[in-house]
Amino acid sequence: MTQESWLFAWIGAADHQAAEADDRERPGPIASALLAHERFGRVVLLTNYGFERSKPYCDWLEALTSYVDVDLYEIELSSPINYAEIYEKVSAELKRARLPRREVLPTFHLSPGTPAMIAVWILLAKTRFPARLIQTSAQRGLERVDFNFDLASDFLPEYLKRSEDRIERLAGEQLGVPEFARIIHRSPAMRKQVDRARRIAAFDLPVLVLGETGTGKELFAQAVHAASKRANRPFIPVNCGAIPRELANSELFGHKRGAFTGADRDRDGHFKAAEGGTLFLDEIGDLPSDTQVRLLRALQEKEVTPVGASKPMKVDVRIIAATHRDLQADVTAGRFREDLFHRLAVGIINLPALRERDGDVELLIDHFLDQLNAGAGFEPEVQHKKLSLEARNFLLAHPWPGNIRELYHTLVRSVIWSDGDTITGDEVREALLEVAPGSQGVLDRPLHKGFDLQALLDEVSRHYLERAMQQTNHRKKLAAELLGFPHYQTLTNWLRRFGLESAEEKE
Repeated sequence: MTQESWLFAWIGAADHQAAEADDRERPGPIASALLAHERFGRVVLLTNYGFERSKPYCDWLEALTSYVDVDLYEIELSSPINYAEIYEKVSAELKRARLPRREVLPTFHLSPGTPAMIAVWILLAKTRFPARLIQTSAQRGLERVDFNFDLASDFLPEYLKRSEDRIERLAGEQLGVPEFARIIHRSPAMRKQVDRARRIAAFDLPVLVLGETGTGKELFAQAVHAASKRANRPFIPVNCGAIPRELANSELFGHKRGAFTGADRDRDGHFKAAEGGTLFLDEIGDLPSDTQVRLLRALQEKEVTPVGASKPMKVDVRIIAATHRDLQADVTAGRFREDLFHRLAVGIINLPALRERDGDVELLIDHFLDQLNAGAGFEPEVQHKKLSLEARNFLLAHPWPGNIRELYHTLVRSVIWSDGDTITGDEVREALLEVAPGSQGVLDRPLHKGFDLQALLDEVSRHYLERAMQQTNHRKKLAAELLGFPHYQTLTNWLRRFGLESAEEKE
């Protein structure tokens, strides 16, 4: 897609002076940029000098540079060095221009204006409104200002480090955050994520929790909420995958009576219910695209508009989102908004699968068995069970594709089905749910007479070929790079071998 370049700038004192003196040799920063640039599709100028003074400047600029039309917007400021006010007013103008959008590449001119105005341009360009930055000078003319940084990855860790003492106090169990104590672990992989969650909890930022089904994403979300300054406010969990697509906006943002068929009364929605607290959006990857747009606005503007309402309402809610899906792959495939992904992925917690947590399975077995023996809703005759050595070894050797949830429910069934006070290996095997061969771990298929290794290898190849093509929107060159093939023609040969080549594919 071809992008049109738009220029945004404050009118500075040097610009006005050049126009008022009709100085064409030193025409000021804005005119210098327009004369040096091949062509901007639109020029938007902001002024805090007043329309009466700046309109003649725009007329002079149009005549000097041959630009047919320059858009002028008067911005009332209590002070030209009021950072917060400048940030708010400039953001409003950029939103009025319907930015950001794919077909427009904004350019912010740093030379005219006060230091506060320059700082705000840089901050906006690197966060809410991605843009190019330029400057002009008599010595060097027009030049791009290039310095790459990402606010979340470059500055947040430093901010966290500066608050180390405070975070450690918040993270300590002695300060009463029992929810982190509920996360049973001793493996280094899990300890790293618990430590990260404790640190993230101290800051009122969006959080994205990633991990396979059954790894404990909601437990982490509850712990982060309990360790935050919102601990005494509501924690509202919502399973996005369980909401009918046509009701997603109503469920999250509320609706007005009569907004659609069946809306016989006003509904507040989950955002309103979580006011002042935390909204946990589980399986966020299942949200429909129009709901993703509304959610992005809620994160950016801290306001929601109920379905059928004409005016937005302010909300104060921290978002913790979770998914078992590969959201970055969904972004590449166009199933999930990239801007929403980056809004959510400020604090990231990536939970390891149970099979990756060395030493944790035995710890969890003992913990859950103690819970079950202590009651857990059972009659006295099914309590006080213990595991035989064979049963324990079997549990330790199992890959647990369903993770902690599968382990817990396997132990529940073992306790219920066991006749004596010792659970045998056979009773654990019976309690373990059979997994369909198609979804069973590749390295864990049972060996038996007639086992077909080539068929298994073909299954793996077909799976990753299909994923690579889907993730790259059927672009062979990109899919070949993902799979490590030296050339897309090699990929074509593999696709033909497995009957996966179609008319959709592009080089």
